[in-house]
Amino acid sequence: MRFEIVTIFPEFFTSIFENGILRRALAEGLVTVGVHDLRVFTHDRHRTVDDRPFGGGEGMVLKPEPLAEALASLGIEPKAERISKTSEELIPEKGTGFSPYIYAAIEPGALAPEGNFPAESAQPRTRVILLSAQGRPFTQAMARELAATERVVLICGRYEGVDERINQIYCDLELSIGDYVLSGGELAAAVVVDATMRLVPGVLGNEASGDFESFGVADAEIAAAEDGVPRSQHGAGGLLDYPHYTRPADFGGLRVPETLLNGDHAGIRRWRREQQLRKTLANRPDLLQGATLSKEDEKLLEAIRDETE
Repeated sequence: MRFEIVTIFPEFFTSIFENGILRRALAEGLVTVGVHDLRVFTHDRHRTVDDRPFGGGEGMVLKPEPLAEALASLGIEPKAERISKTSEELIPEKGTGFSPYIYAAIEPGALAPEGNFPAESAQPRTRVILLSAQGRPFTQAMARELAATERVVLICGRYEGVDERINQIYCDLELSIGDYVLSGGELAAAVVVDATMRLVPGVLGNEASGDFESFGVADAEIAAAEDGVPRSQHGAGGLLDYPHYTRPADFGGLRVPETLLNGDHAGIRRWRREQQLRKTLANRPDLLQGATLSKEDEKLLEAIRDETE
């Protein structure tokens, strides 16, 4: 898949794309990222991207014209036209408007392979997202949805925000990564890219890693264990992950729970499920309302509540 990031600080992303899993995903061509400098799409000598808000108030607002031009350079039409259009979309060709801060397969500075995206009827091939504190919460479920998309365009807000007409005309979704205010959408864009790309097939060394973690899928959505070895994990089903331990078995006066050392896969699985429920109840009880819980989970949760009251 491909990410496009529209920002006034393209250099912000340099180190992010040169480290960790994302670097490997880029090197192997599993993900490509284009970072586009919004100031390229201005036409005054000061490269002005913002102006005072109508109606008064503090701060400045990102102007609609440069953003509209930036999106047009990426082949993004107004969403009403995209919804009604049935022809295939093209990845834009290398040319005016592209920032030098482009990360793709093969080598830094290279553009993603040009050509058409493969047809995909069940999922929009392109999603245009405005990152702002007023958006819907970004969740693991949303990351999974975006990971099935061919191209995601992320607009980084700044100052007091973005002219709302850009949101209304072009954006499919407005996203927030938390109930707090950032100086700009760059950090949020990095979070969305990281959380989404790790769910793209082939990015993680072990494909199952994305299933057995906080906010992961339920047991019914996970393939059965291979080679007759019982799974020692439950799918999170919307719960938080269980605690993890590694060597040494004794550290700081604390010992790894004996259940994890005896090789009883069924016992380990039960213990881990209990810990998932305990941690979720303690740290994020709100998640329990939407979690996928079995009758056994419900009984265990009731017992945990009784002992903590």
